[in-house]
Amino acid sequence: MSDALLAHEPLIRGGAFAFVLLAMALWEVVARRRSQRIHRRQRWPSNLAIVVLDTLAVRLFFPLAAVGAALVAAEQCWGLFNLVSVPIWLAVVVSVVMLDVAIYFQHRLFHAVPWLWRLHRMHHADLEFDVTTGLRFHPLEILISMGIKLAVVTLLGAPALAVLIFEVLLNATSMFNHGNVRLPARLDRWLRLAVVTPDMHRVHHSIVRLETDSNFGFNLPWWDRLFGTYRDQPAAGHLGMTIGIEDFREAHDLRLDRMLLQPFVNPRRDAKRQRP
Repeated sequence: MSDALLAHEPLIRGGAFAFVLLAMALWEVVARRRSQRIHRRQRWPSNLAIVVLDTLAVRLFFPLAAVGAALVAAEQCWGLFNLVSVPIWLAVVVSVVMLDVAIYFQHRLFHAVPWLWRLHRMHHADLEFDVTTGLRFHPLEILISMGIKLAVVTLLGAPALAVLIFEVLLNATSMFNHGNVRLPARLDRWLRLAVVTPDMHRVHHSIVRLETDSNFGFNLPWWDRLFGTYRDQPAAGHLGMTIGIEDFREAHDLRLDRMLLQPFVNPRRDAKRQRP
């Protein structure tokens, strides 16, 4: 089973990625939440190209990726669940939940530490909010994130199956909760009990700093409520709020080359943005 997971991991993840991306793109056409000032053809090529660069970077620096790290940890008896005997279903469930809370705190770290924010702000600098925003991360951020993930996987001794489930879930929910899609308000309230919804996460992409520094969850919504970072709605409403950050508001900032250079640019306004 271990060899099969490692051999088929790219196919499983790639298939799930393509399916969710296509489904969300169609949903955005059928039930759009916000009108968009900037057309998809101006944003999507760069947002999708960054996914290719991220994937190549991870495969270059971490050839086995997270699933491979879990298999190595199992072979070497590293980590909690390789030292303590528990039912496999329990190890899988706990590992998925613990990986999710680790990603929540990692996200907060990327907002709190100035040099990490310089990497992460590329994600927030998208001038619209849709499914491809959930894929728009700087390659350096992805590499650091993968390093953190590998450390958590190894310390947990997470089963390879749990890691694969988490990777697929994280990728799928990131596209879902960045979707420019409309959900009935009542359904949204119920869904927020189990998963981060687009309306919940959209608040995080507000230009207002207090809103940017809230709703950090990507998959499970519980951590924001538990650790006091939950914000129900944007002050200006979902149709009136401004997406993005103050430092990069021009259309040329959406180009791939400009996106890759953003961490190394120090706009005057960004220099004044004091972070704890």
